[in-house]
Amino acid sequence: MKLTNIKKEKRVRRHKRIRAKIFGTEKMPRLSVFKSNKHISAQVIDDINSKTLVSAHSREVKGKNMMEKSEKVGESLAKKALAKKIKKIVFDRGGFIYTGNVRALAEGARKGGLQF
Repeated sequence: MKLTNIKKEKRVRRHKRIRAKIFGTEKMPRLSVFKSNKHISAQVIDDINSKTLVSAHSREVKGKNMMEKSEKVGESLAKKALAKKIKKIVFDRGGFIYTGNVRALAEGARKGGLQF
């Protein structure tokens, strides 16, 4: 095991543990979050049919910093989801800690009208 990959491997392990408990259906799909150092993206996924219903990325929105972009990504995703008549979702933080950008994205999605 390389020293540089320990952090990523721990996140992947946490994500597997979370995914064992979280499952998205057609009526209540899963909101999956992925973040890197530069960008954040989110998808609304129907796990039964293995289809991405809606997605949003930080390249699509404008903002001064990553926190603003994260919140706007959440709002953009909520707007797209509501257009497809998706109101309730299950939140999958992807093994990331629920602070900072992940929290901003979730709050933006709630502000946009999604319930979870």
